[in-house]
Amino acid sequence: MSNLDALMRKLMHQFDDVSLLKLALTHRSKHANNYERLEFLGDSILGFVVADWLYANYPGLAEGKLSRMRSSLVRKETLATVARGLNLSDFLILGEGELKSGGFNRDSILSDTVESIIGALYLDAGFDVAKTFIYRNFDSQFAGISKDSTFKDAKSKLQEAMQKRGLNLPNYEIVETQGEQHAQQFTIECELPELGINSRAMAASRRGAEQAAAEQVLSLFLNSKHNKFKKA
Repeated sequence: MSNLDALMRKLMHQFDDVSLLKLALTHRSKHANNYERLEFLGDSILGFVVADWLYANYPGLAEGKLSRMRSSLVRKETLATVARGLNLSDFLILGEGELKSGGFNRDSILSDTVESIIGALYLDAGFDVAKTFIYRNFDSQFAGISKDSTFKDAKSKLQEAMQKRGLNLPNYEIVETQGEQHAQQFTIECELPELGINSRAMAASRRGAEQAAAEQVLSLFLNSKHNKFKKA
């Protein structure tokens, strides 16, 4: 069984045009003819299917809340989780630089690939097949979503926690940048200077590293002697 045959079994779809699936797995580091156009198409299809599901399942919910719920369901981290559930890293077609830098496990590439596969499914077999794929593979994400969730990111939560207690806002500093421009890794330190709390995190984007460092610092703060509002 070829690699693509094994993947089609996981996707539960036999492609009539297997070249579409191969293209959906091809990163720009490997070839100029890559998955980016399919990703564009799949992103739109995913957004519509998720919006349609939310509209049907949360009648009467305001547009703003629906938008935040949709953003949570289609964000990079959610798509990367879906990709790992399908073991897509085993099937990616990457250039040598991306292979060496661990691109096969990078959230941004994995999430892009999920969207490109959705685009490929749509072109190969139509909207219903793409929709079925989304429903099947996002089932746990749909089940875990709640209209009562705040959907605030770690930086926002940390900032609010500091403001509520009348403390200075956290500082973020780039400690180190590694790798080639197309595959950089950022190390960010988040610090609460007046409390002596800090943590560092690394990610493929500055924003991702800041969020990861903020999440660690927030956890440290909420469990520290400095937190006077343990239930906050």
